[in-house]
Amino acid sequence: MEYRQISADYSVSGQIQPGDIAAIKEAGFKSVICNRPDDEQPGQPSAASIKNAAEAAGLGFRYIPVISGQITMDNVENQANALDELEGPVFAYCRSGARSTNLYGIIQQQKG
Repeated sequence: MEYRQISADYSVSGQIQPGDIAAIKEAGFKSVICNRPDDEQPGQPSAASIKNAAEAAGLGFRYIPVISGQITMDNVENQANALDELEGPVFAYCRSGARSTNLYGIIQQQKG
């Protein structure tokens, strides 16, 4: 599993599997955010399956589905709230990591 560190407390990756949660926890992450809608692609694991694995490992979890190419202000607000509320560092994922990266960038611009 590869991921990109965006800031000291935020990293992103493409789709993960429930079995990746142990490695995510071992890497020091405290929370996981899923930015990928369920059923976007056949065979992808559901957000609920990732949530169950994350919570079983003692990690926080938030499901904030973002339709590819259609980030909304609600998505941005929900992501910002999650980052405020969840213990970091946070591991966020979508299909490729782009949506999770773009959300973070928009949040940082708004803070600026």
